Amino acid sequence: MALPLPSRYLTPDDLVEMFELPSVETVYQWRRKRTGPRGFRVGRHLRFDPDDVWAWVDSRRSEAAA
Repeated sequence: MALPLPSRYLTPDDLVEMFELPSVETVYQWRRKRTGPRGFRVGRHLRFDPDDVWAWVDSRRSEAAA
């Protein structure tokens, strides 16, 4: 069962914690390669909409099942 996401925009650190990633550099690599969830900048800070993160997770699940 998926844990509920916070109602705020997520930070790269939040993604590291959620997906047990080695570091925030992984999140930035996803962004550079355009393979991760859609993110946006607020000034110099990267943020992710929780709905976009779940949509990305669902798309990854669909790809794995195909």
